[in-house]
Amino acid sequence: MTLLFSELFLLLLTLTTVQSLAQSDDLARRLFDAHPTYRETSLTQRRFKQKDILPLIAKRQGNALYQIEKVGESFEGRTIQMLKVGTGKKKVLLWTQMHGDEPTATMASFDIFNFLEGKNDGFDSFRKELLANTTLYFVPMLNPDGAERYQRRTVQGIDMNRDAAARQTPEGVILKGLVDKLKPDYGFNLHDQSPRYSAGRSPKVATISFLATSYDYELSVNKVRERSMQLIVGMNKVLQNYIPGQVARYADDHEPRGFGDNVQKWGTTLVLIESGGYVGDPEKQYIRKLNFMAILSALGTISDNSLTKENREKYYDIPENGRWVYDLVVRNATVKQAGKSFTVDFGINRNEVSYSNATKFFYYSKIEDFGDLHPQYGSQEIDATGLTVEKGKVYPTTYKNVTEVSKLNALDLLKQGYTYVRLASDSNTRALGLYFTTTPLHILRSGQAAPSGTPGLGNTATFILKKEGKVKYAVINGFVHDLDKFSAEKGQGIVE
Repeated sequence: MTLLFSELFLLLLTLTTVQSLAQSDDLARRLFDAHPTYRETSLTQRRFKQKDILPLIAKRQGNALYQIEKVGESFEGRTIQMLKVGTGKKKVLLWTQMHGDEPTATMASFDIFNFLEGKNDGFDSFRKELLANTTLYFVPMLNPDGAERYQRRTVQGIDMNRDAAARQTPEGVILKGLVDKLKPDYGFNLHDQSPRYSAGRSPKVATISFLATSYDYELSVNKVRERSMQLIVGMNKVLQNYIPGQVARYADDHEPRGFGDNVQKWGTTLVLIESGGYVGDPEKQYIRKLNFMAILSALGTISDNSLTKENREKYYDIPENGRWVYDLVVRNATVKQAGKSFTVDFGINRNEVSYSNATKFFYYSKIEDFGDLHPQYGSQEIDATGLTVEKGKVYPTTYKNVTEVSKLNALDLLKQGYTYVRLASDSNTRALGLYFTTTPLHILRSGQAAPSGTPGLGNTATFILKKEGKVKYAVINGFVHDLDKFSAEKGQGIVE
């Protein structure tokens, strides 16, 4: 009789867990599908500044749903605000952009605010339960001085996420003060990471990475940290439906200066979320959507306590972040040097360069590695088997300015092996320094020497690939142009 009761209890527990997980997946799917309805339309690209979000906070001042509080000022005197919503016993503190150039979750936070203000859309019961069971404290853009410059560190030059112990930044003092005052049960430390991290040793970039931060060097797991792992396991399950194989986790080495590690040590269940890369999403609008869905889904499991049904050991099944992906890999290219031939791979990365007061950027691409890259992958790859790498030629005509160059037939020049065009000495672009052009050519200012020799390590990624004396591909500033399927719209030229 006792055995029968035990078996029945286990069956009911299993059925309840399965039902709970099914409901979680259904909620996540509905949130994902509904995101366009709640997407904050004033934030369309990631290089925004505090002045762009202040009106979004100000318009909520009279809304009874929120309590809005000034919690301090940045080093340069910018006001830092916190939005409180909900009345429940479970307190959740969420902060974004402690690194000024990591804005994805800031965008998602304002999408979440729009969602919380919704009604009669099929989510009323979820919202009611969430706001009755939790109190959410949002601090969007904790580092507004860094965001102003689109830089990681504060204007003092300090990495705020390494300032939990010394608290040399006013922004770090603010965050520690909030943790002390609110004593949150849960915390979300929301970041962006390099778009070139891989999910384990794989060709897939890590679109979302997690960390259940360690509070000691022994990597101990108490109830506080266990809940972090369970939250992450649940979010990973949801995300696998949308980015299969593209979720990773950081190695959980203890960082005694880190806010995540210390907040966990101070008794708050802390989840660190990093938004990485997704091919074809340079402004991270799809990743923003994933943040919206995953964070709301996680808050739902906190609200109904279903997170405790997750197996924490599944946390370790998530592959660690790796460094196995380049933006472009050119494989098996033939190089001729000193009368000899050999075959190599090129690993190329496209790096962002800010301009227009850091509100915009262009790419400047370099050859980051050269040789045998078979363990690495490219988000884009070219099989250059049978193709020979050559430095492109400099076109003999000199032009006054970039506008004149833009009128050239770039395809004709590239077919002839010309990748470089030179500007006259009176060009007005010199003051701009490194700059860009939408024309798929590499423009040299007067006095700028053209590269010599075989393209190699550290060079700007501009070269041609020939087959039997005919140019098949032109790589201009790290962007590939197939001359048989040429489209000048791909542009991304460079001015040096």
